[in-house]
Amino acid sequence: MTQEITFTRLPTIDPGLIIAHMSDPRVAKHMPLLTGDWSEATVAEFIDKKEECWRRDGLGHWAILANGDYIGWGGLQKEGEEWDLGLVLQPGFFGLGPRITRKAIDFAIADIRIPFVTFLLPPSRKNRRALDRLGAKYIGEILYDGELFLKYRLETE
Repeated sequence: MTQEITFTRLPTIDPGLIIAHMSDPRVAKHMPLLTGDWSEATVAEFIDKKEECWRRDGLGHWAILANGDYIGWGGLQKEGEEWDLGLVLQPGFFGLGPRITRKAIDFAIADIRIPFVTFLLPPSRKNRRALDRLGAKYIGEILYDGELFLKYRLETE
């Protein structure tokens, strides 16, 4: 059965679902910036930061739903002058990553403000074939908040 993928705003999601998601060690394995335990206060601060992006830029991270159920968060967020595409899924839904990424890229293609998107991957992510198939080009290693990431860029125009 095909899962219907939809995007909604993060404040509509039960904080307990986000706590469980972000507390999973399989998620933390590929998130070097993820530190500390998640609580209702952590989730509230996280959502406030994501909603600030929406107020400032008119776009930000979404909650991602499969058949109406929360499976993760991600989307397009402005980092400086660039639009970064991030995706953090629950482990049982990692396989939907390419499909969700394609949906977010289609959104970026339709938005004239976004001539390209960037992707920051931790070096722990060994399988990067999906980015190659999309046509993303490797830019190089960068430090972000003191952590090493591999940066890719995909033209959307």
